[in-house]
Amino acid sequence: MARPKNDAPRTSPPERSRAPRRGLLTPAVLIVATVALVLVAQQALRGLPGWLDPFGEETKDRSGPVLLKSIRDLHRYEAASGSFQVIVDLEKDAKFLPGSLRGKRTLFVGNGTVDAYVDFSGLAGGAVKVNKDRTAATITLPHAQLEKTNLDPKTSYVYATERGLIDRFGDFFSSNPNNQQQLYVLASQKIQTAAAQSGLQARADANAKTMLENMLKALGFTTVTVQPSGQ
Repeated sequence: MARPKNDAPRTSPPERSRAPRRGLLTPAVLIVATVALVLVAQQALRGLPGWLDPFGEETKDRSGPVLLKSIRDLHRYEAASGSFQVIVDLEKDAKFLPGSLRGKRTLFVGNGTVDAYVDFSGLAGGAVKVNKDRTAATITLPHAQLEKTNLDPKTSYVYATERGLIDRFGDFFSSNPNNQQQLYVLASQKIQTAAAQSGLQARADANAKTMLENMLKALGFTTVTVQPSGQ
């Protein structure tokens, strides 16, 4: 028995659309994507309680007892003290990379004091002369000196920090205490220089002179002369 003829025109099956070929991601794109993912995760974890944050820190003080190494007598008069504040603007950049990718800029506020003192232990022989009647005295004093800067860690702080993408990625996994130390050293050096130019030593010389004059006059001396060494 003959099969019925199918007069409908034959249509070719639709061609399957070919998926576009995906090129290989370059290492730079992979690095940027990884850094972006880590930064997003870091921001999200900051909102979690401390006990849920896998990157949270726990501080434990395991310091040993304080050891007394030495005791020495002080033969000095603290004659003046100056309080100083400095803003350290420290910037580190890479030579061949933009600042948005590699670089760090930190603003640090440093507060500290510098003391000026007169050292009585260095008085040479004949530095104190008294007349026979013990009514007049002449004292020759060395010039005042400056102590090292005493930077206050409680009031000194990092005000702002700008970091490139690579630096953000590195700081997330590690913290370098030398970065903070460098800021403290720079602030101390700048305050020390400012103290030497501020007239603090001259003020200390004048205060030491006034102190000795009042003390000796209270002991019965009517004429007291305090002069700096070298005259």
